[in-house]
Amino acid sequence: MNTLIENLPSMLWETPALRGPEHLERAADHLWRVVDERGSIRGHLRVVADPLGIRYRAERLHLASGTFRLVGEFWQADDAVAALRY
Repeated sequence: MNTLIENLPSMLWETPALRGPEHLERAADHLWRVVDERGSIRGHLRVVADPLGIRYRAERLHLASGTFRLVGEFWQADDAVAALRY
């Protein structure tokens, strides 16, 4: 994947609307925590630039290394959040 977050303008992106039971809590300009109906963090949703448009990256924080691990990249925020349910 050659998509770089640095390609995005430095701006506060609007929080994507979701259709599922989860909600998003802003963590950074391009990053949100995905929180389920019980208040548990399921993972993170990141906006990334793509030559064809905006993509949504589903990630999980790996506590031992302090890095995010990619779950998948999607065209729809709802699809990325669904990938974090399992």
